[in-house]
Amino acid sequence: MSEAKPVILTCAQPTGVLTIGNYLGAVKNWATMLDDYECYFGVVDQHAITVKYTPAELRKNTLSCVAQYIACGLDPDRSNIFIQSHVVGHTELAWVLSCITPIGELQRMTQFKEKAAKLGFKTAESDDSNDLKFAHEGARAQASVNAGLLMYPVLMAADILLYNADAVPVGNDQRQHLELCRDLAQRFNHNYSETFTVPKPFIPKSGARIMSLQDPERKMSKSDENQNATLYILDDPKVLQKKIMSAVTDSGSEIKAADDKPGVSNLLQIYATSSGREITDIEASLAGEGYGTLKKEVADAVIAMLEPVQAKYKEVIQDKAYLESVLKSGAEVAQKRAYKMLGKVYRKAGFVERPR
Repeated sequence: MSEAKPVILTCAQPTGVLTIGNYLGAVKNWATMLDDYECYFGVVDQHAITVKYTPAELRKNTLSCVAQYIACGLDPDRSNIFIQSHVVGHTELAWVLSCITPIGELQRMTQFKEKAAKLGFKTAESDDSNDLKFAHEGARAQASVNAGLLMYPVLMAADILLYNADAVPVGNDQRQHLELCRDLAQRFNHNYSETFTVPKPFIPKSGARIMSLQDPERKMSKSDENQNATLYILDDPKVLQKKIMSAVTDSGSEIKAADDKPGVSNLLQIYATSSGREITDIEASLAGEGYGTLKKEVADAVIAMLEPVQAKYKEVIQDKAYLESVLKSGAEVAQKRAYKMLGKVYRKAGFVERPR
């Protein structure tokens, strides 16, 4: 018998169209894991309701996210793609984990503090502890911060531990949440005996950090108010070209990656990861050329890279029966694993087994 493959799990919220930063920095790398790992790719729609949303848009974005995953190379025949709300166990395990999670740990989460501040709350460290105290600015702000936003990291931990994942691809913005997940796994194991695998962060062999086209000191983001700063994988080729041609560059004229040339360095990074060429090779081929030539070649490379992705997306999103079959199959495999882990957790926690 061959050894079981290590389990990789990664999830994303259905927040609209993926950026090329999402694609080049994450999803494209996930596609390289399919042969060496047992992969679970979740679309976490239950996380998406912690902030104000429109139900119809959530449904649309969830299916679109699945179609984008497939278009970007996540083969459903070699991985398990599922929607979080289709699998029983995520919220159930989150409740158990919440009962061993101090509120102070959640209040200290950087993302919670940032989101709470955006919703109108002021945060201040107390004199005698690290717990946060909130000085709300009126009833409207008070109503904006819901318990789900606070509990978000516990649900994220449940997403991971429910599948007993060995490793989790994680960006810098989620490292703190993964550390909490590891702490909760160790805490449960200590309280109730060995149950969970303590997941490790998975660092891909290669990846690209794609920066904003308009502010190359910041990471490219779909939430950027200036949409010319962000390239989306479903952008029309003319839109992609227009955005790239208007990208911020640097003083001087030399096409070279350097710390003092963040704009040019970003364009070279996009060019290299889109074309598969080395940055040094691109620099040599463009020696003596101007920034306009660089931008045109970057645009051509990005458009060529995304052409098959966009074609596959159009094919998948229009085939409702295929999407449903992918989600049904993915949920069935995920549910089987989830029930097994949830049953073990319930026994360890002291719950009476349900009569058969």
